[in-house]
Amino acid sequence: MDSTIVNLWPLLGVAVIIAGFILRFNPFVVVVVTALVTAAVAGFPVQKILAALGSGFVKTRNLPLILVLPLAVIGLLERHGLRQHAQNWISRIKSATAGRLLIVYLAARELTAAAGLTSLGGHPQMVRPLLAPMAEGATETRYGKLPETLRHRLRAFSAATDNVGLFFGEDIFVAFGAIVLMTTFLHEAGIDVEPIHVALWGIPTAICAFIIHSYRLYRLDHSIAREMAGAGAAQAGNAQSQGGAA
Repeated sequence: MDSTIVNLWPLLGVAVIIAGFILRFNPFVVVVVTALVTAAVAGFPVQKILAALGSGFVKTRNLPLILVLPLAVIGLLERHGLRQHAQNWISRIKSATAGRLLIVYLAARELTAAAGLTSLGGHPQMVRPLLAPMAEGATETRYGKLPETLRHRLRAFSAATDNVGLFFGEDIFVAFGAIVLMTTFLHEAGIDVEPIHVALWGIPTAICAFIIHSYRLYRLDHSIAREMAGAGAAQAGNAQSQGGAA
């Protein structure tokens, strides 16, 4: 066989992993099958495939404990009413709205991420048990029971706020892995750039991201007010028509 011909058969693993996730199979099984298929079509012997899988397992066997333990603690706290306490606490602040709450969280998330404290937030440990229930509680205090569509929209905005704050905040942290990667890549290309300069140039971008997303959250409050006012008017109209028919 000509050595210059590139073997494209290992790309079959990409099709396997796409098909596995589309069909919603277990992610662990999909990843393992993808690894086996890719290695098999690449011509790896069985012993080498098993050795690679065993080596990877030994290197990462402590990772599930790190991931699972915080989730277990959060689940235990949720079982004992963490979400309800968060909703009750925010309902005592009469001036609180979902938009204002999320703007404050966005500022805190960007600032802490800029200081390298990226683990202070996150979806499983902050958004699901605390931030989203507080946004729902602040809105329920003003408008009463919320429709499911609005409840899901508040959860989506809570998750998006965490993502925006983390993504643009960590770019300011000088020891962030992406900054080190960029400076290393530029150095190999003959362009010497100090990591501190890359971090400083990330500040205007982070400020713009904060302003733009805060404006979206400000509009969220007005959107919720219009939606709930329309729902209240429609409910009153239905009650009036039913009363007239009776």
